[in-house]
Amino acid sequence: MKRRAFLAAGLLAPWGLRAQPRYPERPIRLVVPFAPGGDGDIIARLWTRYATPLLGGAVVVENKAGAGGAIGAAEVARARGDGYTLLLGTTTTQIINPATQDTAPYDPIRDFVLIGMLSMNPTCIIASPALGVSTLQELVALIRANPGKYAYGSAGPGTITNLTGELFKLQAGGLQMQHVPYKGGAPAMQDLIAGHIPVITPIVSSAVLAQHRAGKAKILGINSTARLKAAPEIPTSVEAGVPEMRVQVFNALFAPHDTPSAAIGTLKSVTARVKSDAAFLADLEKAGAEPFTGDEAGFMADEVRRWSAIIKATGFRIQ
Repeated sequence: MKRRAFLAAGLLAPWGLRAQPRYPERPIRLVVPFAPGGDGDIIARLWTRYATPLLGGAVVVENKAGAGGAIGAAEVARARGDGYTLLLGTTTTQIINPATQDTAPYDPIRDFVLIGMLSMNPTCIIASPALGVSTLQELVALIRANPGKYAYGSAGPGTITNLTGELFKLQAGGLQMQHVPYKGGAPAMQDLIAGHIPVITPIVSSAVLAQHRAGKAKILGINSTARLKAAPEIPTSVEAGVPEMRVQVFNALFAPHDTPSAAIGTLKSVTARVKSDAAFLADLEKAGAEPFTGDEAGFMADEVRRWSAIIKATGFRIQ
């Protein structure tokens, strides 16, 4: 009887038969390596809202902005791989930073494991209404007629929005524009609305679309392969006359490379369920994002090749 009682309690059971610890047992920290209010922050909080009840435990979003996302990404790369620290990684943190920084503080392949791709957000080209331009071609003509007079703002040096501005200058025929870096897309938008910067190149988000619809900012072109479902009235930049102006940013979940496979499996399963939720997909559309579908590994490899060529063509480097 005593032996049966001990076996029932698991005290004499083999290791393989012992009950595994429940995951998660405490709150999970999701690091967003950018300022609050940007597209990555919005997507992270959307995933958190839908994933929390499925996980049965809290997920806490923590913004760690700086160095084009490198500070937050490096912190997760160094974190203990126990399933309780995750990264909202993007094209900037996983592709652009390592390719443009001489001493990147992390390796995007070696230091992380991909949990799942969440969404795709294009960048866009926005002009201040005070400029008096209605189309992307009108903006190009204005800048070309006044070389060096106008500047564009980005979310920071080395970010995908910075590279968007440089690609715009190249594809529009070699425009002469200064770059003004901000600490995030939201501060850049605030300065555009206040009239301190004439052009910005942010990632599309619900907040960006709201400012456009309120008449406080004018989106002249969406840098995607097709018009947004959330804003079909806005042309793509290619349609507006700037060839090869395609900049689509992925948002994805990553964990430190040594995170246990059981935790990764749980997170992958929960993420797949979130991505199949019609309400989540509707919220993505409202945020100006599209759900990611397709081969994740193949997409990442293609993006590395494509952006490597663009970086070489623009001479883009972060020292």
